[in-house]
Amino acid sequence: MRQRYLEAYDAQLRTGAETNGARDVVVHGPLRMALFPGGRGFVTYRGLEAADDLGALVDAVVAHFRTVPGITAVEWKTRGHDRAPGLHQALTARGFVPEEPESIMIGEAALLAEPIPVPAGIKIRRARSDADVWAMEEMQGTVFGDPKWAARAAMTAQRLREGTSVEFWLATYDGHVVSAGRLEPVDGTEFAGLWGGSTLPEWRGRGIYRALTAERARSALALGKRYLQSDSTEFSRPILERSGLIKVSTTTPYVWRPAGG
Repeated sequence: MRQRYLEAYDAQLRTGAETNGARDVVVHGPLRMALFPGGRGFVTYRGLEAADDLGALVDAVVAHFRTVPGITAVEWKTRGHDRAPGLHQALTARGFVPEEPESIMIGEAALLAEPIPVPAGIKIRRARSDADVWAMEEMQGTVFGDPKWAARAAMTAQRLREGTSVEFWLATYDGHVVSAGRLEPVDGTEFAGLWGGSTLPEWRGRGIYRALTAERARSALALGKRYLQSDSTEFSRPILERSGLIKVSTTTPYVWRPAGG
């Protein structure tokens, strides 16, 4: 099962699927160098087995993004199952800094869609208004200690108004958001992504996030998606494992920032 999931992940979710929504994408050899709103650069690829000089590829990425106005940071997304000896050294020698690795989690949506009991008074529903989005982002800003949550809320509200395929799901108690997460269907694939999961500390351990996952799984099935995928921290990985996802590999972001960025 793990190998089947990993093959589906590599075939369907790498390169083009990861750069949907980018303002610009430049292809250089095996690399796709994307620019996203907010000045965020992103580098991905299907594999580097045929690359003769990894250092030259990294040099090309740095040279490219140095010419992009307003760039704030560039993420080079690595995967633990790739065969790319020397990539870590090539990246760090050129100023990329590795962040904490995350687990690539995949599961069958049909197996995750079972009803999960939640505490009395908890209601799970989709965000439908700007007010929903601002309440969700304020809660997540509290959970993650993010003082810039309001700027993110404005962008999220804009996405909601634009009618994109992304779904924002909330768990509320007495009208207050206590947990939330996104469902991001990936066009042209069998996958939908589970992202942005968070729960207020006083509400953890009660099955609320698992119930949010199950609700998103049912929505994914209704959209014709077979698999759910998430990059998970060590905090969220056990929760998703209890929901039915399995770890198929790891991903480590390496981040480069321009001088003064």
